[in-house]
Amino acid sequence: MGAVSGSEVEVDGTRVAVPEGASLLSAVRVAGIELPALCSDDRLSPAGSCRTCLVRADGTVVAACVTPAAPGARVETDADDLRLLRRDAVELVASALPPRALSQDNPSELTRACRSLGIGPEAAQGAGGRGGDDSHPYVHLDRDLCIACGRCVRMCAEVQGTFALTLVGRGADTVVAPGTGGPWAESDCVACGGCVDTCPTGAITEPGPGRGLTSAQRPAATRTTCGYCGVGCALDVITSDGEVTAVLPARDGPVNQGHACVKGRFAHGYLTSPERLTQPLRRQGGRLEPVSWDEALGHVAQGLRAAVGAGGADTVAAISSARATNEENYLVEKFMRVVIGTNNVDNCSRLCHSPSAAGLTASFGLSGGTDSFDDVERSDCLLVVGANPVEAHPVVGARLLQRVLRGAKLVVADPRAVGLALHADVHLRPRPGTNVALFHGLAHVLLTEGLVDEEFLRERATGLPELAELLRDYPPDLVADITGVPAADLVAAARLYGRALRPAIVYGLGVTEHLHGTDGVRSLANLAILRGAVGTDQGYGVNPLRGQNNVQGASDMGALPDLLPGYGKVTDPAARSRAEAVWGVRVPERPGLRIPDMFAAARAGELRALWVIGEDVCATDPDANRVAEALDACPLVVCNELFLSETARHADVVLPVASWLEKDGTFVNFDRRFQRVRPAVHPPGEARSDFDVVDALADMMGVDLGCPTPADALAECGRVAPVFAGLSHERLDREGAVPWPCPDPALPGEAKLYEERFATPDGRAHLIAAPYLPPGEQPDDDYPLVLVTGRRWAHYNSGSMTRRGGNLALDPVDFLDLHPDDALRYGVRDGAPLTVESRHGQARLIARVSEQTAPGQVFSSFHFPASGVNRLTSDHADTVTSCPEYKVTAVRVMAQ
Repeated sequence: MGAVSGSEVEVDGTRVAVPEGASLLSAVRVAGIELPALCSDDRLSPAGSCRTCLVRADGTVVAACVTPAAPGARVETDADDLRLLRRDAVELVASALPPRALSQDNPSELTRACRSLGIGPEAAQGAGGRGGDDSHPYVHLDRDLCIACGRCVRMCAEVQGTFALTLVGRGADTVVAPGTGGPWAESDCVACGGCVDTCPTGAITEPGPGRGLTSAQRPAATRTTCGYCGVGCALDVITSDGEVTAVLPARDGPVNQGHACVKGRFAHGYLTSPERLTQPLRRQGGRLEPVSWDEALGHVAQGLRAAVGAGGADTVAAISSARATNEENYLVEKFMRVVIGTNNVDNCSRLCHSPSAAGLTASFGLSGGTDSFDDVERSDCLLVVGANPVEAHPVVGARLLQRVLRGAKLVVADPRAVGLALHADVHLRPRPGTNVALFHGLAHVLLTEGLVDEEFLRERATGLPELAELLRDYPPDLVADITGVPAADLVAAARLYGRALRPAIVYGLGVTEHLHGTDGVRSLANLAILRGAVGTDQGYGVNPLRGQNNVQGASDMGALPDLLPGYGKVTDPAARSRAEAVWGVRVPERPGLRIPDMFAAARAGELRALWVIGEDVCATDPDANRVAEALDACPLVVCNELFLSETARHADVVLPVASWLEKDGTFVNFDRRFQRVRPAVHPPGEARSDFDVVDALADMMGVDLGCPTPADALAECGRVAPVFAGLSHERLDREGAVPWPCPDPALPGEAKLYEERFATPDGRAHLIAAPYLPPGEQPDDDYPLVLVTGRRWAHYNSGSMTRRGGNLALDPVDFLDLHPDDALRYGVRDGAPLTVESRHGQARLIARVSEQTAPGQVFSSFHFPASGVNRLTSDHADTVTSCPEYKVTAVRVMAQ
């Protein structure tokens, strides 16, 4: 047990050590003894209701699950009377259930317990007849098999934090039910699958081939990392006859710890969708027609050569993918620099977290979050800004909520009253686009009330005099005028953060997707620097929640126009020389085009070839009408895709590729952990991984990229970027997850950054004194409302995967949320179709009237491209990184 405090107890004559506070059931299991424990799950608080885990402790018969393992206790499990008591308890439970509860095709925990105790199927003699609930696409309830153990209710409350389930009825008629009283599908359930996973009898199951499978007893599985959001949940994928039958959260997952969300757990139906692309397509006579791989790649190779020959290497560009693996992103950026000879490569972090990379690098020296999530979860005060992790990052949202329910203070800064905001000690609701003023207001209070670390600022930071001078202009009353946040709330929030012993900042796209997003990130970082809460034991820094599975990794690998793998600048001779020594070619020294610049160059006739890998830019990029114009103007557009997306419809060549469940490699999650991605099934038809496509195209162009496998690519990346030199597939297979920086295979990787010095040139954290500047758009009489866009819990980005399965039944359309006052003012009825217009385009949505949004503000997701939400958004972008201002668009609404 090392240095961990705990207790030593004796179990059937064997001495075992358990952590402090552990139960006797834990001690028994450490001793290698299995007892039935039908009301117990080690992720949950003990209940002691089923009495099936009876043992004798120091002469007294007790339920092991609720009895603490006192130091020196002597525990007996194997006596005849104890075995009989446990058998009687299990048999009593089983007797009330119908015979199917113990049938051969019910692989439940109860069934296994009965078999181990010699209880036959005939023990189940209940009449049944209580019915079920099949309304939900992913959760089936059979009330006749419910034993009212309460595990599902505790799972929903204690792990997920949704509180959607309850026990109803009296005595033997007690059964689980949705707390809202209606059908399961209409309840507050967010389909995390936790109730399915913990149910011991099969009363709650996943319909279909995965029925009855739980994380406690799973057949041979493929361990991989989720390909949806950036949390990095470890999943076990169960397959049969070459198809996925279930995806289960790994109990030992480094981040998710046996939990999942509706997307990672259930949204894999897209794999077998009849709409999957299975053959390459080439545009001929105005139509996309199936062709062979040789013909498709040959046409692409010919087009790339023609583009370079006619206008030079910089007439070619590629948009890589945060959905692709690290190895695929590395190979794409190497292809562009080695085969084509240009730095024109970018990835979708340009649309979401490029201000994080720029801001965190400027403040601290590296582009990742400063601390591990395990540390963040130990914080005594959480400042959650511009993020709704309950919906966008559900496993993180659930863990943060549990921390709050256990006593941590919570400050949420978000215009909407959703998710964690409903549990906040202080909820700050700034006007969209006023973040910098808000953060300066908080910093003003920290400074004027002495809630700063003077020694840290003196020894480890720079820029305080300039910031202090600026902050004189941001007293709470003035900030209230700018942001709409009451001065008293601002002061209260600053005091909670400033007086905490170990505060942590967690933020999302509500900070970055602004005209001044980089200033927002840096101004937010100021708060941690002022408190001395970064790189010290006095707090857990500043941590961005990454939206897509590999946003962090795509940038880490150098799929950026100005940065090489490991964030070496293309303008830095030393960084270029490292890459040149490995690649054997000269690396261009001029930064390439960013994504918006690629589209502008295409419209201007200056870009002759564009390769779009795994991004539906016509659906997710701002000012979508202009994006489509750019694709139509470009002579050669190549698209790697799972489906015939809107972007693919504009392409000249469409290449069918593998999804995250069908490929090999690694992802990097939001707190910088490298984790393995492994193929559970083969891609359909002739589809190939993006890695194989890039390698084959390079070969078609007569260049050997020198990385025959993904493992080789990661190894080579470590030679180009020393920060990754200690990472390998072999190591990750052995250790599970390793954070970067990790420059040596013998080192563990740095989960917490900057404990000795910051990675800036002078080794100090840099405060910024950037004045508040207004957003790119303002509402007026013609466009009186401010639109904010974001994600909802059931879908992911453009919905290409989540709309092809049961998630569509849970969330069937894009809604426009608006306040009742605005609905009344503009004659909009709840549930009615409406038209939304901006200065840039038009969208058609369904009205949803609630007080989640403030008066004058509306919100919509962008999961259904046909609704046209991103036709509304402007081309305003962060002045430093060109990240679009998705969070502020002036619109008007009209009832249809």
